[in-house]
Parts: sequence; structure tokens; C-alpha cells
Amino acid sequence: MQKCEITGKGKQFGSNVSFSQRHTKKVWKPNLQTKTVVVDGKKVKMKVSTQAIRTLKKNGVIAK
Repeated sequence: MQKCEITGKGKQFGSNVSFSQRHTKKVWKPNLQTKTVVVDGKKVKMKVSTQAIRTLKKNGVIAK
């Protein structure tokens, strides 16, 4: 499933609108990466969005 395990960021739905104003369905998926994070001394693999990775690096949870 396309969902960040930390932020909960998931798919967004909308419409492509052409010049002639035709509406077709469109899906925007989050940029998810698989990262190994140490939680309570255990290594855990998580699917995390790139925005969450930047925040974790800034707070020092993940080594740069």
C-alpha cells in the first residue's frame, strides 16, 4: 500500500484537465523509500516518505 508509516501520507486523487476541459481521473502517489530505522535498539524496515526522511535527518534520528 502506498502510505508512509510515520506521517500517514498517502495517495491523492484529482483530475487531469486538458485544454478542451475534459476531466480524466489522476492519482498522485507519495515518494516512498524503504529505510532501516533503529527503534528501541532494534532495526526496523519502514516505508517512509522523503519528506519524513528529511525531518528524521534534521532531528538526528537517521545518520546523515
